[in-house]
Amino acid sequence: MKQLCVFFFFLTLSLQAQFQVNGIVKESTTNKPLPFATITTTDGINSISDVDGKFSIVTPIPFTAFDISYIGFTKARITLEKNKNYYVVMLSQKTDDLNEVVVPDENPALAIIRKAIENKDNNNPQKKLYSFEFKSYNKLIVSANPDSIDGRIDSVFVQKSSGDQFSKIDSSEYKFKDIVRQQHLFQTEKVSQYQFANSTLKETILGTKMAGFKQPVYEIIAFNLQSFSIYDSRYELFETKYNSPIANDALKDYNYKLLDSLIIDGRNTYMIYFKNKKKRRASGLEGVLYIDQNNFAVAKAVMRIKGVLDISGIHNFKYIPSEKLWFPTDKTFKIVKGKNDDDIKILGGTIQFDGDVENDFKERKKTASDFTYLLSQTNNFEIQYNIPIQIKKSAVTIEIKDDAVNKPEAFWDTYRKDSLDSRSQKTYLALDSLSIKKRIESRLRFGRKIINGYLPIGKFDLDLRKLFSYNNYEGFRLGIGGTTNERFSKNFRVEGYTAYGTKDNDFKYNLGIAARVGKFTNSWIGVSYTDDLREIASTVFAIDKKPFKIYDPRPINISTFYNYVTWKTFIETKIIPKTESLWELSRTAVEPQFNYIFNLNGKLYPNYVMTTAMVSLRWNPFSDYMQTPTGRIEVEKRFPKFTFQYTQSIPKIWQNDFEFSKIDFKTEYEKKYLNGQKTSLLFEAGYSFGAIPLTHLYNTSPNNITKETIIQRITFSGKNSFETMFFNEFFSSQYAYFQFKHGFSRVTLFKKIKPSLVIVSRVAWGNLQNPEQHIGLDYKTLNKGYFESGIELNQIYKGLGLGGFYRYGPNQLSKFQDNIAVKISFVLNIGL
Repeated sequence: MKQLCVFFFFLTLSLQAQFQVNGIVKESTTNKPLPFATITTTDGINSISDVDGKFSIVTPIPFTAFDISYIGFTKARITLEKNKNYYVVMLSQKTDDLNEVVVPDENPALAIIRKAIENKDNNNPQKKLYSFEFKSYNKLIVSANPDSIDGRIDSVFVQKSSGDQFSKIDSSEYKFKDIVRQQHLFQTEKVSQYQFANSTLKETILGTKMAGFKQPVYEIIAFNLQSFSIYDSRYELFETKYNSPIANDALKDYNYKLLDSLIIDGRNTYMIYFKNKKKRRASGLEGVLYIDQNNFAVAKAVMRIKGVLDISGIHNFKYIPSEKLWFPTDKTFKIVKGKNDDDIKILGGTIQFDGDVENDFKERKKTASDFTYLLSQTNNFEIQYNIPIQIKKSAVTIEIKDDAVNKPEAFWDTYRKDSLDSRSQKTYLALDSLSIKKRIESRLRFGRKIINGYLPIGKFDLDLRKLFSYNNYEGFRLGIGGTTNERFSKNFRVEGYTAYGTKDNDFKYNLGIAARVGKFTNSWIGVSYTDDLREIASTVFAIDKKPFKIYDPRPINISTFYNYVTWKTFIETKIIPKTESLWELSRTAVEPQFNYIFNLNGKLYPNYVMTTAMVSLRWNPFSDYMQTPTGRIEVEKRFPKFTFQYTQSIPKIWQNDFEFSKIDFKTEYEKKYLNGQKTSLLFEAGYSFGAIPLTHLYNTSPNNITKETIIQRITFSGKNSFETMFFNEFFSSQYAYFQFKHGFSRVTLFKKIKPSLVIVSRVAWGNLQNPEQHIGLDYKTLNKGYFESGIELNQIYKGLGLGGFYRYGPNQLSKFQDNIAVKISFVLNIGL
């Protein structure tokens, strides 16, 4: 749902106020902009210019003049002129440049930054204080300044051989200006309580209100616009993490410059400008740190990235003499469209951009998205320090109270810093009315279900995965299935499916019921019955939720299945912090659908019964979670993630035939880079011991068919499959598997052809105990290891891609061409 949030945020920035003055600061000799110049009005209001030297002074009451200063330049005073609100200020360089600042053989800013890094643990509230608590009020709007919009009604002409011919009237700008004059495009408010103790920080949302939604979109509430703390080693801005300018290793990434000195809260501070050393556009953060000249704490911070979007985050602090500490009091987040050659398509709409500004710049006609902006402002109050605090339900980072969406207007009047103006009041009325008329909440619910593979039909969600598939044994598998949804009941569910194979002429089906026994832990207890097929020796982690695909191509060439008839009872719960777990007790009758017999001590089993207890657990120790009135959401996905599964047969219960144990483990790691690249690591291992048939051992996910030529073997690639390993070629009772993937940023070859290059390497080792027990299939073992590497060119055109893989090492085949596999890939971009 983060992409949905981006939809709102791309609509964004320019501040509507009672009195506003804009301008730009430049160097008089070179005419170059001066970034982060200090601007002070006659009323004592401070501001700074941005990285392009541009500034905007917004005040509730008019002022008569303002001063602009920049270290090394002569200060200028500008007196306001009537009917003029844009000023070009030229500053002249001083002749006695920086004589007052002398630090031998070193940039003075570096000495200050080193001191800030050295003292940051003493200045970080989360390090110096053993506890704190405060409340905050946040208001986020998407709006536009109507005075910036032309609002003309244009005539549109098309060019024809006979000349320009009138086509239509374009009144879009006029309508847009009329709308934003009366209301904002989007608006949300929230009141939170923050608590910190024992190195744990938790936000409890006491009230939340979102225009157009009776039930807010919780993913938008959880969207992390900027880091809570300026002292984090990885500073986050718009859900992208950058190395902090005061991280321990910051000096290798940033250049620093001393701009000026300024008094904040009665204390002298240095203004330090920082910029990423990399020359590439949008390669990292830049901005200004205001460093206390006495204790080298951060007294204010302006953080910015500039690229396709211009994004800035401002942190303000107040000095607490009793604690000798600067504590955060408010923060502001702004986002505005930048400049880029490419247009961006989101949810069917297009955000347009100008061409390269420095080279062949061609101005285009402005559209509504050029004037819209996002502004998020947060104010902290009722701050308390070093008091006894007990954080309840500390396993979740954010908790939304059940009554948070139903707060009366008196609640909001208590916590708002300023009362809502007429535009804000009309925003709630207009968007609530529009939401009902356009059925926005119903459409959003529909979109959420579809993304997860379900089609909501009244009180039932149709499972789209069950409609159609194909494999070599069943042929076309046609079916229908799904589950009851929250409209049926929030505490009970009924689920099931039925399917028919056109090749095996057989029906498969499942039916299950469950009841919720814990709301906060989202615990369910249930029973189910299943009569179906499964690929032999496939590794299935029961807790994994299979990602939705319109069609999964890997099973096309699978021929070896076993039929299983299972009764089971289960409990699924999130009672253990940062985990999801599934506990099962089941009885399964197994009948292999291929030539196979299990030989146990001379007794032959063409089919058998297995009674087992199983626990499957996923643990995400580094992720953050949000508890909402409708359930728990993983809002900050961090790696590594771990999955454990243990299966134990239960002897002499319900006609169980074998005694065995299985232990399965998986860990995943991903690292995303600022340049769009991504590295993924996957490790899986399994160990089984005891009397266990081949159907329930391991095959390490092969995905190659036995055909004579490379062309005949072309099939669709799997996600984590061995593309050069033939089906049923290897089986193991113990195995270990490792996969490395690195995806490079997409490369534009043509306007619509932008492939993504991915390099892949896979390796596996395995062993099979008691191979004489398995009769019917010819196979090999992996005790010498298996190696495969390849490249993928994904999303070459309309989601289609192509990959090539090569098999090498001890299990390399004698013919060179037999070691090569060519695969087709398909990536569906839903757009949400």
